[in-house]
Amino acid sequence: MPKQKSSKQTLASSGSESDEPTPKKAKTAAKKPAKKSADENDTSNMFSLSRQRFVNVREFRGKVLIDIREYYEPEVGDLRPGKKGISLTVDQWRKLVNQIDDIDARIEEMA
Repeated sequence: MPKQKSSKQTLASSGSESDEPTPKKAKTAAKKPAKKSADENDTSNMFSLSRQRFVNVREFRGKVLIDIREYYEPEVGDLRPGKKGISLTVDQWRKLVNQIDDIDARIEEMA
């Protein structure tokens, strides 16, 4: 029993005069750069830990987050957040702050 043509094949073969496939649409020349939110441009909430590590207090989806993250510089003077980092909720941040003395004591024991 011969295979039946799909509806696409039937339309293509009956409606075109040549057997050449129709050309695909050309892709757009370049992607538009992502728009920066007001939070990304605002460095007043950023506290430097080292040259490319910062603590950033920001709001995301209605929640305050403390973001400890490595940044990179794709262009001179343009810092962007990298993959390496962690965002803590206010509760997690407060738990960490409450344990600072114990953490410092452990560091002294190990150093």
